[in-house]
Amino acid sequence: MKRAPEHLVTMIEPIVEGLGYECVGIEYHPHPRHGLLRIYIDSANGILVEDCSKVSHQISGVLDVEDPIADNYQLEVSSPGADRPFFHIHQFEQFIGSTVLVNVYQSIAGRKKITGIIEKVVDDIITLREADQVFEVPFGAMSKARLVPDYLIEKGGRNGK
Repeated sequence: MKRAPEHLVTMIEPIVEGLGYECVGIEYHPHPRHGLLRIYIDSANGILVEDCSKVSHQISGVLDVEDPIADNYQLEVSSPGADRPFFHIHQFEQFIGSTVLVNVYQSIAGRKKITGIIEKVVDDIITLREADQVFEVPFGAMSKARLVPDYLIEKGGRNGK
């Protein structure tokens, strides 16, 4: 969950939502010459290239005027895809019963990657079941979390072991 700094989130989210889209999350990967600002958008009707272009155009204009990023960067607007990343606790609540791949900063029960079904979310603790093991993972301990699409589960992919 390489989240963008708060000043970028507070600038970008209202623009995305004002255009009628859900701002799923914003990633910022700084680099002096090859930075990347990635914005994930969604809507009830799904996302088309035209939607990404529309949001990109609006955000580019604001970023050009406000100039919140000193280094060079590429702006990318994308749908979250079938393996959508999670940026907020409420996203785990939306997908209770689904399988996620979670990376954690420090090992939990000897594991840094856990692929499990979201059983419940209480406060900031996400309970995941992987086979016969249950993991209680604090949201703040997660470095990355993504939905595992059904087609990968059926093929046995995205194994966190």
